[in-house]
Amino acid sequence: MIWRTKPTLEYLNTIGQNTLSEHLGIEMIEIGDDYLRAKMPVDHRTVQPFRILHGGASVAFAETLGSVASVMCVDPSLYQVVGVEINANHLSSATEGSVVFGTVRPIRVGRTIHVWDIDITNEKGKKMCVSRMTTAVVKR
Repeated sequence: MIWRTKPTLEYLNTIGQNTLSEHLGIEMIEIGDDYLRAKMPVDHRTVQPFRILHGGASVAFAETLGSVASVMCVDPSLYQVVGVEINANHLSSATEGSVVFGTVRPIRVGRTIHVWDIDITNEKGKKMCVSRMTTAVVKR
């Protein structure tokens, strides 16, 4: 297990309250030994003018997953995690009224740098976006 202490879904969803995560409707739905999974609606908050999922919403979703995963791997009383780099390839579109799912898995969880792989899929499991994020672990 990569988590310092395995989080609960209730805890992860609580820390997302009053943040961009809540505004976008992001909900953590599954915790594995080395991954987190969440969902996000494709609705008025996350679409672009042509009523398909906004690329920026996908990146915000990916960054949320990477950041939360990174924080769960450190002692938050001693360290904070900050995003250093994120990239995303948008492979397909999702239409308004659907839901997308994101899964984050580690590529490397080091002492000072974490690198995460995030896949965003539609309800049928088709990849919509692939993203990679790097976070730095810094002393408080």
